[in-house]
Amino acid sequence: MVTPATLGPLGERVPDVARIGVLRANALGDFIFVLPALQSLRAAYPGAEIVLLGAPWHAKLWRDRPGPVDRVLVVPPAPGIREPDPGEPEPAMDDFLAAARAERFDLAVQLHGGGGNSNPIVSGLGARVTAGLRAEDAPPLDRWIRYVYYQHEVLRYLEVVGLVGAPPAGIVPVLAVTEADRAEADAVLGTPARPRVALHPGATDTRRRWPSERFAEVARALAGDGYEVLVTGTPAERGVVDRVVAAAGVPVRPIVGTLGLGGLAACYAGCALVISNDTGPLHLAAAVGTATVGVYWIGNLINGGHLLRARHRPIASWTVRCPVCGVDCTPGIYPHRPGDGECPHGDSFVADVPAIEVVEAAHDLLAV
Repeated sequence: MVTPATLGPLGERVPDVARIGVLRANALGDFIFVLPALQSLRAAYPGAEIVLLGAPWHAKLWRDRPGPVDRVLVVPPAPGIREPDPGEPEPAMDDFLAAARAERFDLAVQLHGGGGNSNPIVSGLGARVTAGLRAEDAPPLDRWIRYVYYQHEVLRYLEVVGLVGAPPAGIVPVLAVTEADRAEADAVLGTPARPRVALHPGATDTRRRWPSERFAEVARALAGDGYEVLVTGTPAERGVVDRVVAAAGVPVRPIVGTLGLGGLAACYAGCALVISNDTGPLHLAAAVGTATVGVYWIGNLINGGHLLRARHRPIASWTVRCPVCGVDCTPGIYPHRPGDGECPHGDSFVADVPAIEVVEAAHDLLAV
């Protein structure tokens, strides 16, 4: 049955559910996208414990944080599931699943991609009912829908939880900021003397990085408008942060490796605007309620651009071929469109986005 409150066919609710296991063990932005699905499960099964099968960073994030996750079980590193943290021991997946079956999950939900690697793990939990996505090479679950690459990630996972009778409780990811988060941010940043904006010029995939010189142009414009400009980055992104700071030619403040994830959330919550490449911090900023300007490669905009526009402006590059070798780097999901999804180069696919377009979007949002 489809009603105005659903996004697709709504499955039967599973009876007598006391514990729900949800597999989602990848990166920050990927996790932000499933928050509406988790909220929907919470609304549909208010008395159930929701246990996230995630990574070590999920366990830290959800410690004493209000939200739809009650507890985190750290799933072992495995191909297609997650990479090991430095120095992390690698327990056998069979041992993990044996221990997880003792949890006696009533419902297990796969919110972790097409299912080739993840569906066997969800099936191995021993739940009464399993649900999730299924690509062509993936084994089925009890309830499943086809994984189609080009679909917005938020809507994709809302469709999945709809299979188990959980209509959307909302479509916008929301993450609570705690007093501990604010205290951490205040200890590092101090009290602002003027309104703050933050730039995040890094991204794990270098093809998603807007050039440092363009971020520097934006920094100069916003500093000239009277804003305190922060430039955030992980320790691995220190080089790109330093390039933005050096090229800006005006006082800007680098924030690299001094804030945990909760502190970074509070930092962004205290900003008037965050400008970023399409990467986890961009989606984190939006989830804590901050206006954003995001620079996107067009395929990623389809799958991950914010759904609303009053406070969020995605700006896209339409480049689909590698600037070095010309290979079509869109995923080859149709026989008549043979993109292979990758090439040996890591040059930016978003370098053609003009700085003036980002500055104008920033001014528009800051004027609201």
